[in-house]
Amino acid sequence: MPDSLSPYLPDFQMPEGHKTHHIAREHTKMFAGQPLKVTSPQGRFRGDAKKVSGKVFDRCDAIGNHLFYRFEGDRMIHVHLGRYGKYRTHGTPPPSPIGLVRMRIVGDLQSIDLNGPTTCRVVDGQTMANVIAKLGPDPLGGGKKSDAWNRIRTSTKPIGALILDQSIIAGVGNIFRAELFFELGMDPRLPGNEIHKAAFDSLWRTLLKMMRTGLKYGKIITVTRREAGVPLATLEGGERFRIYKKDTCPRCQCPVESIEIAARKLYWCPACQATPSRP
Repeated sequence: MPDSLSPYLPDFQMPEGHKTHHIAREHTKMFAGQPLKVTSPQGRFRGDAKKVSGKVFDRCDAIGNHLFYRFEGDRMIHVHLGRYGKYRTHGTPPPSPIGLVRMRIVGDLQSIDLNGPTTCRVVDGQTMANVIAKLGPDPLGGGKKSDAWNRIRTSTKPIGALILDQSIIAGVGNIFRAELFFELGMDPRLPGNEIHKAAFDSLWRTLLKMMRTGLKYGKIITVTRREAGVPLATLEGGERFRIYKKDTCPRCQCPVESIEIAARKLYWCPACQATPSRP
């Protein structure tokens, strides 16, 4: 099997929730039911790797931007990719490590290498529960939108900041944020407590639709088949988006502007998104 590098977002964007769910699905298919050899060519994960190496792998779960690789005996590998983490997939046996490989997992037919994650550690079920308790609902994981709504409707912070807060909604990153507000025509500066319930319901539905599309194709795609003019699976780079890093608004042809909200640059069209989204 030829080696492949998992597709990641441009400019070292942190992978958003659809990507972790996609990884979890693929790695479960690759390794479920197998005793796995787990090592750390780099060395930083060596002690923890020994705790799970040789144990039977059950499945990988994704919650927001976190991955949990479950092994027998209440042991799991907790991974958060951060901005620089990436996986490479190989056949078995794998080739010599490329770069600083924090973790290598070798299965019967396939192997993976993990480089550059923010977090890579072995934890137990209680530690996993503690991590999850700090996260908001994950739309792709069946999270309750009422939990997010209860936090948003009482906040004076702009919705553009709240949507990136992982304790409010897990898995949303900068690209989904820009594309979501543009599709809704919502002003990202609008305080959470000025958003009516119907507008929030539309936000949640649209976000879930976008994340499901991302999960299906393994990459964020917010344009429609009609807009693209080609099969969605063939789209790459910026052609997948409507507003993110664009120069001109596709609706009104006005210049796209950027503002900083929650220490991240947000692309938006002041003409199309100037009116607060209220029912």
